[in-house]
Amino acid sequence: MRMVSEAQLGRVLGGLPGTPRVVTSGNFATPWQALTAVDKALSQYRLFALNAQAGVPDRDGVTLESPFIGPGMRRSPRVRYLPCRLSLVPSLLKGPLPPDVVVVHTSAPANGTVSLGTEVNILPAAIEAVRSRGGLVVAQLNPSMPYTYGDAVVAEDEIDFAIEADVSLPSPVARPAAAVYQAIGDRVAALVPERATLQLGIGAVPDAVLSALAGRRGLMVWSEMFSDGVLALEQAGALDPEIPVTASFAFGRSELLAWMDRNPRVRMLRTEKTNDPGLIARQPAMVSVNGALQVDLFAQANAARVHGMIYSGFGGQTDFVVGALHSPGGRAIIALPSWHPRAGVSTVVPRLAGPVTSFQHSFIVSEQGTAAIWGHDASSQARQIIGQVAYPSVRGELQAAARDLGFSGDWS
Repeated sequence: MRMVSEAQLGRVLGGLPGTPRVVTSGNFATPWQALTAVDKALSQYRLFALNAQAGVPDRDGVTLESPFIGPGMRRSPRVRYLPCRLSLVPSLLKGPLPPDVVVVHTSAPANGTVSLGTEVNILPAAIEAVRSRGGLVVAQLNPSMPYTYGDAVVAEDEIDFAIEADVSLPSPVARPAAAVYQAIGDRVAALVPERATLQLGIGAVPDAVLSALAGRRGLMVWSEMFSDGVLALEQAGALDPEIPVTASFAFGRSELLAWMDRNPRVRMLRTEKTNDPGLIARQPAMVSVNGALQVDLFAQANAARVHGMIYSGFGGQTDFVVGALHSPGGRAIIALPSWHPRAGVSTVVPRLAGPVTSFQHSFIVSEQGTAAIWGHDASSQARQIIGQVAYPSVRGELQAAARDLGFSGDWS
């Protein structure tokens, strides 16, 4: 690993031929200083990141690439969406989408290693792919990045160039939970048994679920990601102290980052492990909780598109739904509000107009109630979704749609 200034790094990158593909840390571990050096050095390049945050380079000459679109790429005319389960993204990087440069955000060096800290995810696969073809690995070293264990640990000799940047890690803006999300959280928590293994996604619903689980005991975490709510469970004594919290990325407030730093209770693994449906299925009583933008009367969920436009992507939802259904005592739960207040529309529709993200769930939950999906015939599923998940004012039209769609029973 060679320490360089940002200007020196720019000169190295400026010598790259063609239109290189740059893979970088996403979420709230974006290496902003190193990424700025990349953008200044290259007139044209492809930028590959998961859940890119606002502020990533978005200009003529930059092609944005991602299997999971974040706010930094959403609605950009330069975005190239790559439909893919998160567990298979490493195969993209080792196959049809090879990187030329990988830019990571790491801890300060320790004993000849650095740690990817809060963002492991697809980065180990990206590093392996770029090194196999003679590309560059660039690190932004930051003493504020927690040193985490597992697949997060990278030997210094795996890194070609490094810059130093002592900056605080950003985190999502904390917002008070609305009553609708608290109601959903309580309903979902009622479906979580003692000693369950948890996977929760991003957003107000998962946060509300975690808050409602503080009184449980013996809970475990095997998840794509986690945030402040998991630390709250740890502090409440809800987590099994003998089982490490296992995830692929994390973000949260400074208290969470401090807890993660050099903590053997936290194990950060690469995406191929955390999101492998076979490994997920081995976790006892795996309860997967994910959100959706819409569900339909066929119990299908759309978590990726709004009005035909890509909003996010598959993410890990498909991986965890399948894995949870095969876990002994496992449950796959989709949770969402019954009404979209900004758009003024129901989130329950007769039939999804766009691609299906996941299907065959155990339960669908809204603030209105809970529909038990698994083990019920299709007409019973539709009846429960209408009567216990949908917003009351749209139930009549949904009943009429159910009749037109061929669901059996009395829909008068």
